[in-house]
Amino acid sequence: MTGWRVLLTRPADESALLAETLDEAGVFSSSLPLLEIAALPFGDAQRALLRDLPLYRAVIVVSKPAARMAVHLLEQFWPRPPEQRWFSVGAATAQILAEHRLEVFCPEQGDDSEALLELPQLREAIAPSAARVLIIRGEGGRELLAERLRGQGASVDYLELYRRDLPHYADGALVQRIRAERLNGLVVSSGQGFEHLRQLAGEAWPEVAQLPLFVPSPRVAEMARAAGAEKVVDCRGASAAALLTALREQPVPVL
Repeated sequence: MTGWRVLLTRPADESALLAETLDEAGVFSSSLPLLEIAALPFGDAQRALLRDLPLYRAVIVVSKPAARMAVHLLEQFWPRPPEQRWFSVGAATAQILAEHRLEVFCPEQGDDSEALLELPQLREAIAPSAARVLIIRGEGGRELLAERLRGQGASVDYLELYRRDLPHYADGALVQRIRAERLNGLVVSSGQGFEHLRQLAGEAWPEVAQLPLFVPSPRVAEMARAAGAEKVVDCRGASAAALLTALREQPVPVL
């Protein structure tokens, strides 16, 4: 796989870890973070949700940043967390929670809300009438998970802890990086990451859209194709293993 030269766009710390794994597999990578995590103000409404934590039959954490912030808050509010089931969309998020001695479940296949909704443990948790569910996430985001849970009779609350900003870059920074380092692939980890990629590309998007784009899910793949990306590869997961598998299966483009 030494022919691949890919651009990583995750937050800086996550890109660094991913770059190490790719390097071990012989894949060159360059990091241009397109998501910057900024904590939201923490006020009375958020404190009330945390005080009511034992009332929730299930707590769902949708990202690694949300998991890290949630663990930090638990240390302050619940040094001994209530006995309840926690859920995550991906395995990496689950690991952060499990290290805090929480009982956590996540899908074995797929890193998205659709896979999570199929978990038997989640269905069991929300089976009682009007079961309460807390979703811990960043500002905004998909509503599918809450909509489906409410459709099954659950009551859903959000605890939003951060927002995802696009870091400031000079005009043309994306295309300059691609050309200077002869990159032949792009990697995004979320729908918002893709939107930031397109935003940063600006008028050069038609050129950027010609490169193979590796995405974590069918939803993001659909977004990218609708925006004009010419070769979209659905990795069926956001993990390093999923990306490496996709890279192995795809021919290296001749640029």
